[in-house]
Amino acid sequence: MILTDKQILAELKKGNIVIKPFHRRYLGSNSYDVHLGEWIAMYKDEILDAKKHNKIDSFRIPKNGLILVPTKLYLGVTKEYTETHSHVPFLEGKSSIGRLGIDIHATAGKGDIGFCNTWTLEISVRQPVRIYSGMPIGQLIYFEVNGQVEIPYSKKKTAKYTKPTTKPVESMMWKNFNEYLDI
Repeated sequence: MILTDKQILAELKKGNIVIKPFHRRYLGSNSYDVHLGEWIAMYKDEILDAKKHNKIDSFRIPKNGLILVPTKLYLGVTKEYTETHSHVPFLEGKSSIGRLGIDIHATAGKGDIGFCNTWTLEISVRQPVRIYSGMPIGQLIYFEVNGQVEIPYSKKKTAKYTKPTTKPVESMMWKNFNEYLDI
C-alpha cells in the first residue's frame, strides 16, 4: 500500500519519515517532490570497470544551467536529505522531467528501510537539455511493509551508501568484488 499525503504527514510527525528541507507545497496526494541539488558528477574514465573504484569529478551546476548530452552518464543528487525508518521509499521521475527526455535512474529507484541520506541520481537524456539546480526532479513514494525489519540499511555491515553527503556518490560495486564475492 502506498502512503497518502495525510499518512506521509503523520509519519513525518512521528519521525518515521524525515525530509530536510520539507515544504508542505511539495507534498502531492501520495508522494513528495524532490529537487536537483547543486552538484553533478561525471566519471573520469570513459570505460568503467565493475571490479575497480571508478572515480568521479563533481562540480556545481552553474546558475545559468548545464546542458546534458545523450552520450554521457551524469550523477546528480537530491537537494533533500531523507530518512525512512519503517517504510520502503521509491524514487520516480516526475512526468514533466520524462517529457523532456530525462531519466533520473537506471535501476536504483527503490530505497531500503533505514536509508538515511540524499539520493544519488543516475541521469541520462534522450537529446540535449539544460538543467538547473533546485528544479523539481523526482518524487518519493512510500510503501507500507508487512512485518519487522531485522537489520535496517543504516546498520548493515555491507551497506555502501551510508556516509551523509550533499554530492553525488559513484558506484561502489567494486566493494562487492573486493569484500563479499569469491570471484
